[in-house]
Amino acid sequence: MNFSFSNIPLSLFRDRLGIERLRGDVNNILSTLLQLRPPQEFFDFRRVSKPANFGEAQGRISYNLGYYAANYVAIVAILSVYALVTNFLLMFVILLVAGGVFGISRLGGNDLVLPFGRFNSSQLYTGLMIVAIPLTFLASPISTMMWLIGSSMVTVGSHATLMEKPIETVFEEEV
Repeated sequence: MNFSFSNIPLSLFRDRLGIERLRGDVNNILSTLLQLRPPQEFFDFRRVSKPANFGEAQGRISYNLGYYAANYVAIVAILSVYALVTNFLLMFVILLVAGGVFGISRLGGNDLVLPFGRFNSSQLYTGLMIVAIPLTFLASPISTMMWLIGSSMVTVGSHATLMEKPIETVFEEEV
């Protein structure tokens, strides 16, 4: 059986990467940012305590993950930026690939004409891949992701476990 990319309808990609979808994603991000809890509430040290048992810890985690979800997303975003800033080679590779794909797509299918030769889009993508793949291995993205996952779990998990529920919710649960 022969497979060809020309058999895939272009509308499939256009629908997934369309401007309407991007607008929806931006609206979701903005609505999440509007749900940020103020720092005075998020860092209220009077409500920090060790849970008495595993059941109480589970209850705190399930409540706090929902209540402080936007704050936790912001923390993970900050840790992601920190991971990229401290791994300069990985940030360079990401910018190189993004800039290369953007530059090649700007050609609109035309050849790139340089004083020493003509290069079509597939040659440019191949050259970008030949440069980017070894640099990606050197940049160690897997260890950066593992650090990001671990640090996010420790930060978010410890806050969610140690932060008591507000008194109002405790009384609502008993009724």
